[in-house]
Amino acid sequence: MYASASLSEGIEALRSRGRASPATCFVLETGDRVAGYVLALPYPRFRYPDLTRPEERTYDSPHLHLHDLVIADDLRGRGLGSRLLRHLTVTAQRSSYERISLVAVGGTESFWAGHGYRPEPGAELHGGYGDGAVYMSCPVQHHRPGGPEEGS
Repeated sequence: MYASASLSEGIEALRSRGRASPATCFVLETGDRVAGYVLALPYPRFRYPDLTRPEERTYDSPHLHLHDLVIADDLRGRGLGSRLLRHLTVTAQRSSYERISLVAVGGTESFWAGHGYRPEPGAELHGGYGDGAVYMSCPVQHHRPGGPEEGS
């Protein structure tokens, strides 16, 4: 997907990210094929994977970094990306993560902003994410008993 933007990581780097946090990495299947996937892993705030190398360690962090969300080209525009993002967000809520971050690349900032993500100007981007990349994050909203959602 990102080959035209020179952001291709290689299969071993992608696999290493999935192994780093299998509880927050998912594959979306439709029929007998893979429709998309999401890779998210705990990372300290304002930090993110280096595209040039596989994951070498895991972090114990209250922040979850959404590294990659991909939908097959012929299935885009059907809401599948939003569906995967909702599933990840529910998982983050259940696992008590405080915030989900990401690096928006290739002009996707408006997609993420539409899902509540906001730019974080304090993050320095390096490691090959490309011109125009933006570090963004969104707090994970946790349901509190007796709060406004109770009984609705």
